[in-house]
Amino acid sequence: MPTLFLPCAAGVEGLLADEVQRIAAHAAVAGRGGVFVDGDETLAMRLNLESRLAQRVLWPLAQGAYRDEQDLYALARSVRWSEWITPRQTLKVDVSARHSPLRSLNFAALRVKDAVCDALRESDGARPSVDTRRPDLPLVLYVGEKQAALHVDLSGEALFKRGWREDRGEAPLKETLAAALLAAAGWQGRAVDGALLDPCCGAGTIAIEAAQIACGIAPGLTRRFAFEALAPFRAHGAAWREMQRAARARVHAAAAPVFAGDVSFRMTDFAARNAERAGVAAAIEFKTADVLQRPPPAPHGTIVMNPPYGERIEAKGRGAAAREGFEQHGTPDQFFAQLATHWKHHYGGWTAWVLSPQMKLPGLMRLAESRRVPLWNGPIECRLFRFDITARVPRDGAASRDSAGPR
Repeated sequence: MPTLFLPCAAGVEGLLADEVQRIAAHAAVAGRGGVFVDGDETLAMRLNLESRLAQRVLWPLAQGAYRDEQDLYALARSVRWSEWITPRQTLKVDVSARHSPLRSLNFAALRVKDAVCDALRESDGARPSVDTRRPDLPLVLYVGEKQAALHVDLSGEALFKRGWREDRGEAPLKETLAAALLAAAGWQGRAVDGALLDPCCGAGTIAIEAAQIACGIAPGLTRRFAFEALAPFRAHGAAWREMQRAARARVHAAAAPVFAGDVSFRMTDFAARNAERAGVAAAIEFKTADVLQRPPPAPHGTIVMNPPYGERIEAKGRGAAAREGFEQHGTPDQFFAQLATHWKHHYGGWTAWVLSPQMKLPGLMRLAESRRVPLWNGPIECRLFRFDITARVPRDGAASRDSAGPR
C-alpha cells in the first residue's frame, strides 16, 4: 500500500494529522511540511473530497538517491507511465527543492518530462504534450541534498481552491488556513460549540469555512480533481460517484450559528456573494459594522479573526479617507487596545482567537493569552492567540482593573 503525502502550511502538521486520522480511521504521521498516511485509491479520493487542511494529496511514484539531472531522468524512467496516461493527454512537472546541489530546477523538470515522453513514445509510438495550466498528469518532484522523490499530484488545483471564491477583496486568507484556525480553536460546528463570529470577515473565508463545517458540507464537493482523468482512478469511478452522493446526502441545516461582518460595505457584499456560491448564505448572518462598536450577536461564543490593516479597520462612515493608516482608531497599537477594552465591556464569557504576525499582541491588548499557536500565513510567521474574555466588573463606582489578564 503506498504512503500518501499531504503537504500543508507550516504549523498545521499536527492539526492535519488529526484530521487525516479521522478520515482514514488509522494512524497518520506528521512530518515537516505535511502528513504521511498509508492508503489506496479509495482513501486518496476521500482525502481530496474531505480534507480541509491539506494543500494537496500526493501519490508516490519513485524515490531514490541522485547526483545530477541524469539520475532524475533514470528515476522517472523507472515508472510505467502507460499505466497512468496516454499520449493524447497532457502533463506538467513542478519541482520543489531543499538544500539541492542542482543549479537549475527548470532543467530538472525538463529531464523528468523527457523521461515521461520517451517512455510513452517507446510504448505507444507517440508522446504527450505539456499543459502548464490544467494538465491531466500533474507531477511533483522533490529534490533534497541527496534524495529525490516523484509524486503524482492527485488534486490538480490546490485544495484551498474550493470552487466558490470569485470575489477576493484585498489579501484574502486561504481556505485551508481559515480551516486551520477553526481546528486549532476546537470549533467543530456542533450546537455545543456555540456561536462563531468573525467581525473582520473580509471576503468571508473564515465564516464560510465555519458554515460549511456546521452544515456538514465536504470542502471538495463542488470541484473537480486531477485523479478523475488518470487511468488508475478511472477504474474506481463508481466508488467515487458513490462517495460524492453520500457527501451530498449528509448536508444539513447549520447546527451552530455563524455571524460575520466588516466595516466595509464592499467587503461585506463580497463575503455574502461568496457565501451564496458556497451554498451557505442561509447559515451566515452578515452585518456591516465597526468591530469596535459591534455588540455580541449571542450571549457567548467564539471569535475567530484575522485582523486587517488600513481601510477596513476604519469606523463605518469614514470611507476611504485614510486607506493606509489607522486614523479613525489611531495607531495599530491603539486599535488593539481599544478592541480589548470593547471585548471586556461587551463580550464577557466569549473566547477570542486572533491570528497576527505581531508577537507582542497580548501586551498591546493588555490581555494574557491562554494559548498561542505558531502558524504561517504564506511567508508570514504568525501566532494564533487565544484570549478568554472576562467582563469588567465595576468596583466602588469605577471600573476595576482588567480581569481578563492584566498586563
